Amino acid sequence: MTTSTGAGRTAARDDIERAHLVDPTDHTWSIARASVSPDLTDLARRFWIPVWDVPEGRDSVQRVLQYPVCLVVVSDTYARFYGVVSGLSHTMLTGRGWAVGLMLQPAAGHLLTGEPVRRMTDRYVDLSTVTTIDGPGLTRRVRSLMRPDPRSPAAHADAREVVEDALRPLLPVDDEGLIVNAIIEDVETSPELLRVDDLCARFDINERTLQRLLHKRIGLGPKWLIRRRRLQEAADRLRDSEAELAGIAVDLGYADQAHFTRDFRKATGMTPGEFAARFR
Repeated sequence: MTTSTGAGRTAARDDIERAHLVDPTDHTWSIARASVSPDLTDLARRFWIPVWDVPEGRDSVQRVLQYPVCLVVVSDTYARFYGVVSGLSHTMLTGRGWAVGLMLQPAAGHLLTGEPVRRMTDRYVDLSTVTTIDGPGLTRRVRSLMRPDPRSPAAHADAREVVEDALRPLLPVDDEGLIVNAIIEDVETSPELLRVDDLCARFDINERTLQRLLHKRIGLGPKWLIRRRRLQEAADRLRDSEAELAGIAVDLGYADQAHFTRDFRKATGMTPGEFAARFR
């Protein structure tokens, strides 16, 4: 398990944190992260458990370039199932609170909803409306474990176990879902992959079929996938004080630095230079 704070530091920055556009001056929160049990890796990726204490009269806005997966989140005030956010995800933290979040695998959204995940793009629903799991029971158990001491590692472990037990009946993941998991893993781990037709060639699939498959299972298409990975990698590299904007633009396949700047600003509301300046 790893823990990061509002300062945006971990012992080794992981692949999850690169999606989180942290403000390194914000020390009002911390996040504990943990892998799922081995038998659930086809269904889910990672837990994250934020705990925050924001002074009265202030707020802490968390901005995330979300991965192409749905989320299950139980907090002290709400319990929700989230579809993929196509733009920049915003969560405002106020007062004291906590949440237990589970990042699912790309295959899982369809298994939980029983319908094409494109209907959930940029949306969330109350967990109680997801009929494939006992949302109300899951929510009650997680809250009873977390409320006494939301920073307790033991409480975190017990809450994770409750969530995992609720999801196990969805196993095994279907063959189509496993293919989608593999496609998206390839996009996320192949920085040289910049074109949809190259992705199609890798999996011997035509573009129309790929479009249908991804819209069904994650709600968005292959061009979005590749662009999202590039933006996440850009945000990660901009945290490095030695990074040069022109070099990042070239490495990520942009035509020039101006194109990179426009794309990053459109996605995040900041220019690459403005984002990088946070970490100087």
